[in-house]
Amino acid sequence: MINLELPKKLKASANQAHQVAAQIFRPVSRKYDLAEHVYPVELDTMAAMVEGLNDSGQGAAGAALGRDDKAKKPADGNANGGNMAGLLNVIETCWGDVGLTLSIPYQGLGNSAIAAVATDEQLERFGKVWASMAITEPSFGSDSAAVTATAVLDGDEWVLNGEKIFVTAGERSTHIVVWASVDKSKGRAAIKSFVVPREAPGLSVARLEHKLGIKASDTAVLLLQDCRIPKDNILGSPEVNVEQGFAGVMQTFDNTRPIVAGMAIGLGRAVLEELRAILSEAGVEVSYDIPANNQHAAAAEFLALEADWEAAYLLALRATWMADNKKPNSLEASISKAKAGRTGTAVSLKAVELAGTYGYSERPLLEKWARDSKILDIFEGTQQIQQLIVARRLLGKSSSELK
Repeated sequence: MINLELPKKLKASANQAHQVAAQIFRPVSRKYDLAEHVYPVELDTMAAMVEGLNDSGQGAAGAALGRDDKAKKPADGNANGGNMAGLLNVIETCWGDVGLTLSIPYQGLGNSAIAAVATDEQLERFGKVWASMAITEPSFGSDSAAVTATAVLDGDEWVLNGEKIFVTAGERSTHIVVWASVDKSKGRAAIKSFVVPREAPGLSVARLEHKLGIKASDTAVLLLQDCRIPKDNILGSPEVNVEQGFAGVMQTFDNTRPIVAGMAIGLGRAVLEELRAILSEAGVEVSYDIPANNQHAAAAEFLALEADWEAAYLLALRATWMADNKKPNSLEASISKAKAGRTGTAVSLKAVELAGTYGYSERPLLEKWARDSKILDIFEGTQQIQQLIVARRLLGKSSSELK
């Protein structure tokens, strides 16, 4: 029998994250939506909290969160570790605000990249930094193998050149995980990830983007102009393994895609709770004892949205559990990301519609959540990319056989 009851230790952590969402994020959500690029001073409080938790051994941040290499499995062989804790925490914080969640110190997407491919020595050095992730370039979006940024070894330093766009927390993070090619003649197998400190010579922020949603988060364009970093800041092995191909750096997404799914799930739950309150106030009650087609049309719509949300939640739990238990989860990670991303946008847009003129106004947060939801269906791989990955896995096709 499948037991979906969450362990006590995960409940405690998720409850703490919910308190942050309810008491810090939700009250200022509209404020920073209207004041794009203004630094949320509340993040200073968050930084102090996170540092305190890390120092006390209760940390819920940093690259080590999703690693758990040395964690002892219980007698039944079932582990609920850093990945599951990260998923449940991000669901709660995104219930409060997605943009602010993306700005939490030490919780950048680059931290998951470090967790996925760093050596033990690198994890010791970079385990507690705040790392954003720089992949996308002006010449490509979802095709991560099309990276044109280069990294050339010069003595004891790597010299990086290129332009990266849409870097979440690109201005505020302390480090950036940059994808670059060490040998363009060897194709995608030569693409590696590098940890670039904020103060590295040759790294600069060209501009901050104005966006549809997640306006509390800074989204930067970064320039790497003869940017020099230490030789050992390349994540994992510097060797180019043509047989392994692109698999090394792509491991990152097996960790981050369920987390992005969790973001959409958290936002979706906020939307459903608000919508149900609005419907109830309008005299529309949702019943689980009466067939949907015998209820008010809005109640039937709500039940369908809630069912989609439940499916997304369960798929994310599955992909994350597999990661914690060292099971290959590339297929499940993409399935969860595809389902949750699509559900987040569908739920939020339908809620705006069902709430009528009130939903379209700025009085509730419904229209903001609808705008915020769209990026969750785009970054970390678009809906189309996820479906392509799923098709390749199910049909046993390679990327060259199924494009």
